[in-house]
Amino acid sequence: MGSKTITALAFDFGTRSIGVAFGQSLTGTARELAPLPARDGQPDWGQLQKLLDEWQPQRLLVGLPLNMDGSESEFGARARKFGNRLHGRTGLPVELVDERLSTRAAKEEAFERGHKGNYAQDPVDSIAARIICEDWLRALTAD
Repeated sequence: MGSKTITALAFDFGTRSIGVAFGQSLTGTARELAPLPARDGQPDWGQLQKLLDEWQPQRLLVGLPLNMDGSESEFGARARKFGNRLHGRTGLPVELVDERLSTRAAKEEAFERGHKGNYAQDPVDSIAARIICEDWLRALTAD
């Protein structure tokens, strides 16, 4: 990989909320950002552009929800479509990242932080996005 730092914005696709995290390869860490509100899976593209302008990522990551057997779920097709739209609108490389178990891990972490389990009012999407990003960064440095 060399010493060049790679920056990425990771998205945990959802129909009402899209989790967002920013990560970079220098430290191999990611941080949660405020989730983007979505309407039936469509983000506010203006708000998304502001994130891109602020964080200047070189790469976009989209969590791909797969079934435990590795097959793609119906929701996976929607996440893939979101990734295609992201690429079409930004021209940035988009990578789909296997996100199996990221939501469960995000809920466990949120619970440890005192989350009350009211995921509709207090979504854990950005925690999931951070986990997706950190998994991707780990895989990157393992190469």
